[in-house]
Amino acid sequence: MIDIEKLRAEFACCNCGMPHSFGIEAVEVGSGITSRTGEILKNNGFGSKLLVVADKNTIAAAEGVIEALESEGFVLSYRMHEDLRVAEMSEVCAIEGLLGDVDGVISVGTGSLHDVARLACARQNKRLCLFATAPSMDGFASYSAPITDGCFKITYPAKSPEVIIADTRILAKAPAYLKLAGFGDMVGKYVGLIDWQVSHLISGEYYCERVAALTREATDEIMALADRIMKEDEESAEAVFMGLLKTGIGMSLVKNSRPASGTEHILSHFWECKKLLEGKLSDFHGKKVGVATLMILKEYQRLASFEDVDIVDEVIDWAAVKNAYGELYSDVEKLNNPPISHEFDHFEIKKNWQKIREIVASVPSYDEVLCKMKLAGCATQADEIGVSDELVELGMAYHPHMRHRLSLMRLSYLIKEKV
Repeated sequence: MIDIEKLRAEFACCNCGMPHSFGIEAVEVGSGITSRTGEILKNNGFGSKLLVVADKNTIAAAEGVIEALESEGFVLSYRMHEDLRVAEMSEVCAIEGLLGDVDGVISVGTGSLHDVARLACARQNKRLCLFATAPSMDGFASYSAPITDGCFKITYPAKSPEVIIADTRILAKAPAYLKLAGFGDMVGKYVGLIDWQVSHLISGEYYCERVAALTREATDEIMALADRIMKEDEESAEAVFMGLLKTGIGMSLVKNSRPASGTEHILSHFWECKKLLEGKLSDFHGKKVGVATLMILKEYQRLASFEDVDIVDEVIDWAAVKNAYGELYSDVEKLNNPPISHEFDHFEIKKNWQKIREIVASVPSYDEVLCKMKLAGCATQADEIGVSDELVELGMAYHPHMRHRLSLMRLSYLIKEKV
């Protein structure tokens, strides 16, 4: 169990120079605690009128939660979905329109349901509770929400929930594919940590070693559970959930997604947006992130094999970028005006190349992560997540343009092996 107040105190005087804080007031995790949901919310200052945001799958998984709320006198209204798979801006607006006469929101389910609730509650200054039904992703505790608007995915400033409730009986019974999505989301942190450190080294971007260590600790803990992820036992489910929670808190502490999201997430978002343009849903977020992580780790190891590098002029074929993004290109153009490569001295790459190689070597290798993912039962190939070879190639070539964010993948445009 995470001691929220102890964690808050530990980061109160961090030597990184940034004041750390997070909005989570209470975390309640335990076996059979669904019946205490109403009591927990009352004890944490939630008013009597609540909007329940859920879909039919999550509300069925959370059996007893509605009765637990009603028994404590909560008056409930509902925003119920059949199966919400994409966090759309239109849904954020719809929820905002329902918040005028309520005191707070309870999101029954993580993922897209909670992302839209977090942004809507942030905009309308409403209290929020997450009732988790699966350990499937880590964004539930962060201050940012990835939202799709017109098929383009943008990360917006949002809020973390004030209260998080997780019944380990429910987590343990979650479908295996959701548990595996959580595992895939976690292994991506290794790439995220590489990119954050590299950007700090090359551009001076803010970096907190203690927050990075919190993420690394959580990721290593999840990796060690690879052979237990699909088992229906409460101890494993709780451990995975706690690892996801730690990385979410890490994002909250620095108010951005750097501690838990790197170029592997951007690649996954590229695939998702391209499929949405075709009117198709992509696979679960964490499942895609896991596959993207393997691709990026393999590429980073290839780059790190260069004993020395030369710096080359950046030549970007913007016509090819436009062709890759299609009707999404106007959004990409805005993000790259000017390109992030204009914000640092390119020769810092050559100067710090040996340190970059050390950073890449500091995380588990492609082979190690692949072994753990196979042991867990995760997807490891693009065809297992419905991504074609052509889409893989497009994504690997052009996904860095989708965010104004520095990564080792973005730096690869500027280097060649010195021979």
